[in-house]
Amino acid sequence: MPATVPAASPAASLVGSLEIDVAGMRSARGLIRICLTADPRNFPGCVDDKHAVTRSVPASQLIIRFDDLPPGKYAAALIHDENSNAKLDTLLGIPREGFGFSRNPPIGFGPPRFAAAEFALGGVAETQQVTMRYML
Repeated sequence: MPATVPAASPAASLVGSLEIDVAGMRSARGLIRICLTADPRNFPGCVDDKHAVTRSVPASQLIIRFDDLPPGKYAAALIHDENSNAKLDTLLGIPREGFGFSRNPPIGFGPPRFAAAEFALGGVAETQQVTMRYML
């Protein structure tokens, strides 16, 4: 009797894509650095998140696409690294470069919580518009 291959579960085959549409850039110098995570503990930096998706693109690239993402709840953090030094430059704790988050939550002191930037991604294409903010 031939062996049968188990059918793939429909949930396992679902993947989604995400486009981040960046608005409000003050210049096309440097890079846009993106952290996309489903882990609230590693938002916004993605430092210890082995499942996070990070990307650096030229600041002139205002649409960033992510494909083959599993369904779930995600949040994105972006910085406009104008001098391409791989960090968000600050002056007395105030960002000197641009930053933005998915869902464009209000900004107080420090970054927003994961829940404020969180969005659901299913098995279809999703678009998040992120407006960059500049404090200085």
